[in-house]
Amino acid sequence: MWLTERLSPDFKTIADFRKDNAAGIKNTCKIFVRMCYQLNMFNDATVAIDGSKFKASNNKKNNFTSGKIKFHIERVEKGINKYLNQLDNADSQEEPPFEIAKIKDKIKYLKQSLNSLKEMQQKVNDHPDKQISTVDPDCRLMKTQGMTRAVCYNVQSAVDTKHHLIVAHEVTNTTDRGQLCNMTKLTLAALGQSVTTILADKGYYSRQDIKDTQDLGVSTLVPKSDTSGSEKKGIFNKSLFKFKKDKDVYICPAGNELQHRFNAIEAGLDIKIYFNGVACKNCKIRSQCTRSKKDPRRMRRWVHEADMEEMEDLLKATPDAMLQRKQTVEHPFGTIKLWAGATLFLTRRFKNVSTEINLHVLAYNLKRMMSIFGTAKLMNELMMA
Repeated sequence: MWLTERLSPDFKTIADFRKDNAAGIKNTCKIFVRMCYQLNMFNDATVAIDGSKFKASNNKKNNFTSGKIKFHIERVEKGINKYLNQLDNADSQEEPPFEIAKIKDKIKYLKQSLNSLKEMQQKVNDHPDKQISTVDPDCRLMKTQGMTRAVCYNVQSAVDTKHHLIVAHEVTNTTDRGQLCNMTKLTLAALGQSVTTILADKGYYSRQDIKDTQDLGVSTLVPKSDTSGSEKKGIFNKSLFKFKKDKDVYICPAGNELQHRFNAIEAGLDIKIYFNGVACKNCKIRSQCTRSKKDPRRMRRWVHEADMEEMEDLLKATPDAMLQRKQTVEHPFGTIKLWAGATLFLTRRFKNVSTEINLHVLAYNLKRMMSIFGTAKLMNELMMA
């Protein structure tokens, strides 16, 4: 600082560097993780995967969804009708209590706004995501905490549980569901088969996605959330029906066997359908099992459901796995957001936002390694690598 007389680059220099060296910054991130791998930081690695919402450079008022557009159109139409009624009432009065010219100007302005809203409504309806952000077209309105919504990006990261280093990351504008296999592939590309276990929260629970991840050769642990609406309907939950693998039947709460009848494709999955029409028709507790007057209670089972059940058994055998996941993957997110401050992303569009998060991740990993190795030792190791 003394030698440079406190000279520091201005915002334009930093912005140009980031813009002109996007590929180099990305490669530096990957190379540093590879160096950490060569320093034996990831032996038999357990990796936690999670996503976090980072605020985009796009105000909420510049984001439009179908519901938002509909609300504004109804509000403007209501305003136009109100002013038209005032004009009608003014016609029957000798001296109106307001200036008619001002009312007409307001109606003209509202009609212009209505036309603009209807144009935007058409654009939103034509968009594949049914959503448009006018400042940064790539960001999306997403849930953050509880019912709070913000215009943001969902940054996915894979973090090793031993040293809390970010081994892979990617910027997305969708929810966590469906991202598990993709992030596992990025993790394996960075660390190879030294990865033994993948941890993720219930937001990643998608049976086909988990199966695809397991097929990559890694143990996968994702808790399942009970999405069944049976209890709200006042009938037996699916968990009360026990599957017998040896006989390929379900045992209902009344003790009857529900046999496999046929297969069906539902939501792109090959599903086996189980029921017992005769037993269900004469069952004494039928009213507690189904609301249908004619059809029997049916159980649906994915053809690869046994793999999901094995994962659930493994989760029960390792009750601390989800606590370990939380303590691992939320640490880097909290640190990076603290550094970024309230503004979070300063850039726009996927390419630029990805470069910005690459710099954050590189800085985070460097500081972690400095804490683990010490600055002098790390510099020596990097020079020898």
